[in-house]
Amino acid sequence: MAKAASLATLFVLLGIAQAVPYLHRRQGSTLAADQTAPTTVTQATVSHGPYTGSPATTTGALSTAVVAPSVPALPPANDSYDYPADGKLHAELPAPFTPNGGIGTNGFAPVYRVQSDFDYQSLALALYQEWIELDLFRWGLERFQDSEFEEYGIDAESRYLLQYMAEQEIGHATVITNMLGPQAPMQCNYNYPVSNVREYIDFNQKLTRWGEAGVYGFLSHLNSGPAAQLLLQSITVEARQQLIFRQFGGQFPMPEWHTVGIPQSWAWTLLAPYISSCPANQTRLVWQNFPALHILNQPNPALINGSAAWNETIAGSSNTLSTANISSSELCVNATDKAMDCSAAISQTRSIPLSYPGRQVFLQWDEPGQPVGPNNSYITSSNVQEPKFAAWISQLNVTYTSLQNVNLQNRSAYTIQPNASTWEGNPAVNGTMFLALTDVDLYVTPYNLTQINPHVAALGIYQAG
Repeated sequence: MAKAASLATLFVLLGIAQAVPYLHRRQGSTLAADQTAPTTVTQATVSHGPYTGSPATTTGALSTAVVAPSVPALPPANDSYDYPADGKLHAELPAPFTPNGGIGTNGFAPVYRVQSDFDYQSLALALYQEWIELDLFRWGLERFQDSEFEEYGIDAESRYLLQYMAEQEIGHATVITNMLGPQAPMQCNYNYPVSNVREYIDFNQKLTRWGEAGVYGFLSHLNSGPAAQLLLQSITVEARQQLIFRQFGGQFPMPEWHTVGIPQSWAWTLLAPYISSCPANQTRLVWQNFPALHILNQPNPALINGSAAWNETIAGSSNTLSTANISSSELCVNATDKAMDCSAAISQTRSIPLSYPGRQVFLQWDEPGQPVGPNNSYITSSNVQEPKFAAWISQLNVTYTSLQNVNLQNRSAYTIQPNASTWEGNPAVNGTMFLALTDVDLYVTPYNLTQINPHVAALGIYQAG
């Protein structure tokens, strides 16, 4: 009873009717007409494997009339530099100890509900991500034997952490479902490309990275500040999950100083291939699916010398590591030298880096027009005829390098890993990051990275460190 009372108090403090914890506005003391009882989600019965059903009758992203080929690039607003930023107060205080300004600080009760198409489509994407994480974390515990986990140093207590992270996803999915309302996407069926624990861990650390980065990319653009607040309090937990999976994989937990944010279409591109089918009349998404970028010498964290890898990936644009055809003596989990070992640990510092400036990175990309995603009902697309640059997206930076030996018939090229820094002593190219091929070296920064979308030919994940 004490727990129920505390929740009721929370809902009152939030200015939300007790029966509906996070969504829909109040009209006086009554609920709006579109209110429903709150949804507490549970995991549905899920199947696994590739889609084998009938061809989709509806294909492509959700769309209405399109008013322009891209959002125009404009200069900063005229008042962007008006505030003097001198540490002094420049207006009366609206209340004691309260500076003037801010968004959502005027005393109105917060409404934890999407407020625009942008909000709805962004949170729907996030919900698709939470659903797959809920299933994937549990699937691994069911699919692999305890002895297989223990071979990589993942003991019973660590496996319980994995189980607990799945339980966290129930809370994340519940929050987003209630902010979206009755048409919120439901759990789907999935197709995971991995065949052993090491591949499973790597797939998880990449999947949680694009899930985390995908939300960071749109969070500050949401019309609903209250919705953004609740989503922020979920995604910070997902960031910790990504760190945990790096630790499970014997990688340094957080080699970057800043966590990257990516556009929604990038997150959907990376996520969709692993959703085999969804319930009938499932909410469709507006976001683009880019062709997959395959990194032929993607660094392999399972190897003692990870930078020497060649064609050791699975799973398309995620470039998940593969341990197939690798001898046990080459696997760093078996290394007797602690400087080369990569068994699960709080922190690992390896003597041979996974990548380095000046490294040749060999690339191949898919042609557009491929069916992907739920029921093979989304189609990859790109407006780019010939990519000319590799865009390295990490931390606060977008760094371009020229493509060399571009072969449009084979859709292949190579580029050189750049020697760039976010700050002095902090390599910009590090960690689990993103690599896109583009036809121009467009100047973009973290807040307007979506401006690059019309110029993207293909997209993938690069395991820089």
